[in-house]
Amino acid sequence: MNTLKSITCGLAIMGLTASGAMAGEGAAQLPGSAGFTKYGEVEGWTVYVDTERGSCLIERVDENENIVQMGLTKDKAFGYLGVFSKGDTGVRKGSQDDIYLDIDGVLFKSQATGMKGNITEGYSGGYILANNPVFIDAIKTKYVMNVFPRQVAAFSVDLKGTYKAMDMARKCNQEQG
Repeated sequence: MNTLKSITCGLAIMGLTASGAMAGEGAAQLPGSAGFTKYGEVEGWTVYVDTERGSCLIERVDENENIVQMGLTKDKAFGYLGVFSKGDTGVRKGSQDDIYLDIDGVLFKSQATGMKGNITEGYSGGYILANNPVFIDAIKTKYVMNVFPRQVAAFSVDLKGTYKAMDMARKCNQEQG
């Protein structure tokens, strides 16, 4: 039976230990079009230094051309998970939409903030913020995340290699200070 877990605004990754507080202004702190410099690659993931924030993020484009990004908010109080598909996810630019994520039979619910145009043209999707350790562990150790936007068909995202990518990003973040 699926267990429903609530994500309080997202994903704390790379050793972040945030409280359960909501991050109301967090959407304004997500990645922009500022420069990223490549730090390294591991198991299909690319680790970038976000030069604007002085932190690191990981990104993967899977065989279905879905994009997954994970990193830290500008204030480093929360992590984020961005999921983008070439299909219509129903998540609109600047909107707040319910989204469900099934990771190995565990169902998580959150609010996705529609992307602000900083991802390749032709993609639809958004970001969630989190600090739920159960969610973080699932992202690190499982291989497939099924994404269920509220009004549109589901799609799957390949999570293979996240454990090593998150470790590399943690090292990258330590080097950034």
